[in-house]
Amino acid sequence: MARDNSIASLANLAAGQSFALTGGTIIHDDGTQSISDIIVGADGRFVVVEPFLNTISCSACVDISGMLVSPGFVDAHQHLDKTGVLRFTPNPSGTLQGAREAFAKYARTAGPDDIYKRATRTVERCLSRGTTAIRSHINVDKDAGFDGIETLAGIRDGAKDRITLQLVAFMTPHPGQDFDWLGQNIDGAVALADAVGGTPAVSEDPPRYLDILFSAAVKAGKPVDLHLDEHLNASVHLIDAALDRVERFGMQGRTVFSHVSVLSALPRRKFESIVERILALDVGVVTLPAANLYLQGRDYEMLPPRGLTRVAELHRAGITIATASDNIQDPFVPTGSGDMLEIARWTLLAGHLRGDELAAAHRMITTAPARLMGLGKDYGLRAGARADFVVTDCLDTDTLIAGGPDQAFVFSRGRLVSETTTALMRVENSRLKEDA
Repeated sequence: MARDNSIASLANLAAGQSFALTGGTIIHDDGTQSISDIIVGADGRFVVVEPFLNTISCSACVDISGMLVSPGFVDAHQHLDKTGVLRFTPNPSGTLQGAREAFAKYARTAGPDDIYKRATRTVERCLSRGTTAIRSHINVDKDAGFDGIETLAGIRDGAKDRITLQLVAFMTPHPGQDFDWLGQNIDGAVALADAVGGTPAVSEDPPRYLDILFSAAVKAGKPVDLHLDEHLNASVHLIDAALDRVERFGMQGRTVFSHVSVLSALPRRKFESIVERILALDVGVVTLPAANLYLQGRDYEMLPPRGLTRVAELHRAGITIATASDNIQDPFVPTGSGDMLEIARWTLLAGHLRGDELAAAHRMITTAPARLMGLGKDYGLRAGARADFVVTDCLDTDTLIAGGPDQAFVFSRGRLVSETTTALMRVENSRLKEDA
């Protein structure tokens, strides 16, 4: 009965008022858990998170004993300009290059209205599943122009009270790339964005391309987030070249390498030397299991590889590693629901984490990506942070990741934005009924 009352009360919390949640189990930044009370202010920020609070001054108080409170989920790598275009962009080969070509063709005709409708739908779906922050890479090139980055900048600014949205100016290389065009347009794109990105492996002149990206980031005072070596060819990789520029441009702690699939193909000694440099330069890593499982290894006749980077080894080495959706229902990844718990499970299974590392998978969709996105004190279950959190009927972090909740309440900026309940229908056994 107490649980039923708690659920009804959570669903009836009014927006714009202070409230308290008492007796819930909260997940701390370090992964530990404890029973605590939470007070959320009328401004949508946590006032205090401590046990045995005096809640008499709150407009409402809900006992959530037996429920689990997680910080909002963070998707550190999406492509909201590409989302939902699957039926318009066939990719018969199922390869990365096939996906690039399919979207490039579509991007020439996709206008701002089309991008806005698809992106906002995906943002709302992600939010309903507990994602309260997203970093999205947006193509800026001769096909897409500035339509994507300008449209997403409008969505970011208009939805800031509902979701934290960061944009990466994804300066996409072209065959026969015009470096003059890149040089003329990168500053304008970066001005609209929150970070600078690109994919060096596709560039015809990777060193020159990397220099342009890092120079623009330093000039604008913004971080770098690269699609790096999304392939399995051990004889060709740009990780050392990228790390050289992190050091030369002073971008330690402000650089993320996404994908780095090639690390799984490198000899162990070389991999270990790269890990040492990544740690020393405080570079973060994002793995994208859905895309790498789907796109990589299709040309292998025997024992096709998983296509991911060395997830488990990077985690155990102490590198900050997050996992993310990448693409949702487009030629790069034809599936996807915006559910980061689903992505965490894929990461645990495909990344060879162990059953006793479920909490690590939770950190990969919460505190790790929050650190890589620089959310700082604005994130987490702590006083002063945005009240972005998820309340579920799970017992602990392990059960949250392993199977997910039957009941979940998503709060963004202290407002309830989604309530999900799995209804179990009880059907009487007709045979037993007849026998009675």
